Amino acid sequence: MSTLPPCPKCASEYTYEDGTQLVCPECAHEWSADGTAEAPVEGDKVIKDSVGNVLQDGDTVTVIKDLKVKGSSLVVKVGTKVKNIRLCDGDHDIDCKIDGIGAMKLKSEFVKKV
Repeated sequence: MSTLPPCPKCASEYTYEDGTQLVCPECAHEWSADGTAEAPVEGDKVIKDSVGNVLQDGDTVTVIKDLKVKGSSLVVKVGTKVKNIRLCDGDHDIDCKIDGIGAMKLKSEFVKKV
């Protein structure tokens, strides 16, 4: 049994030690192992993809459903790979650029982390 505390940011139980730091493999949060764990920040929102993987800025995702582009006849096809995403607040919580279409906002429920 592991005696390491859960991640203070996302409450994951899979933390591990890396030198003097504790690291969460799910959200990549690092904190001091000396017992002064910081409390989770209320404003931090964990954004997950369609299968529950935690998303971070710079991740690469794949679109899992054909998405119509509002105000245009373009469609983002299933399997479209989107690189270097940025997370943002709001209903559409991913900000990205898609080749051939341009800047877009996507909902995390329609993507899967690669």
